[in-house]
Amino acid sequence: MQVVSATKAIPESLKGAVIAIGNFDGLHRGHQELLKVAKAEAARRGVRWGILTFEPHPGSFFRPSEPVFRLTPAPLKQRLAAALGADLLAVATFDEHLSTRSPEDFVLGYLVKWLGVSHVITGYDFHFGKGRKGTTETLRQFGQQNGFGVTTVDQVTDDADGNAPFSSSSIRSSIRRGHVRAAAHDLGYRWIVMGEVVHGDKRGRTIGFPTANIIVDSGAEPARGIYAVEVRDAAQPHGTPAWQGAAYFGDRPTFNTNRTFLETYLLDVDVDLYGRTLLVSFHDLIRGDKTFASVGELIEQMKDDCSRAREILARDKADDEIAVFPLGKLQREGRL
Repeated sequence: MQVVSATKAIPESLKGAVIAIGNFDGLHRGHQELLKVAKAEAARRGVRWGILTFEPHPGSFFRPSEPVFRLTPAPLKQRLAAALGADLLAVATFDEHLSTRSPEDFVLGYLVKWLGVSHVITGYDFHFGKGRKGTTETLRQFGQQNGFGVTTVDQVTDDADGNAPFSSSSIRSSIRRGHVRAAAHDLGYRWIVMGEVVHGDKRGRTIGFPTANIIVDSGAEPARGIYAVEVRDAAQPHGTPAWQGAAYFGDRPTFNTNRTFLETYLLDVDVDLYGRTLLVSFHDLIRGDKTFASVGELIEQMKDDCSRAREILARDKADDEIAVFPLGKLQREGRL
């Protein structure tokens, strides 16, 4: 998959592609259905297919003082898009220039001149251009005028009655409450934190639980507590077995550090992870964050947490309900 920013020309081999447009934060099951339509349309036409997305997240532009809880920051979104088979990830910079362009200017500048699209796929509620004045209907009209087709994908839901639409906001809400299993069901894969391992204060090593510390992006808000996780090195070959682990997200109340980390302790293995980029996949919340009266009490609780993590991960290995979905299957196979 080629990743191209709006400051670079699109390779001629990718001109005339079918393009799906959206923020696609999370690339959840609703997004995946839209991309499935794009892939099928491209196959029907005998052309490539790709995604047009925006960086930074529009919420960061319009509300710069409010960190956005992104389910899939740019590097992770790129990895997931490649796993789904996209040929192109086109990234438009969401700034003052883009936000004030008229719907027609957006179409001509990005879809016609830059991407040279043959067909566009959007969600039913897609809006674009200054003041969100562009709609799916105006997009269809511009397409007729400029030689490209438009397909609008209806709302994707989780039941026959259409009462449970997939949405990034509802998934964020689940993760904030620690309901990472529910989030995985809507995502179609287990939620992932991706980041480089950095040096911490090495306090975990002194109590027998050395951890790999990842700086979590500003705005990330999973419930504070201990989770059963699987961990992969992003640079390892596909199919490499995951490490099992217990991860802590929180502020270390026992040590009163007032710093927020994702700290992962690998079960039954000792590996030097400093400087590596890890993919930490969340299986289930073991318990919420709490303060302990002593370090000894904390150590005993951590032993129990690790035992519980092993039980959860063994259960999921035996019966992985998430592996029925495309990205969930790839995640289980170690190909994400």
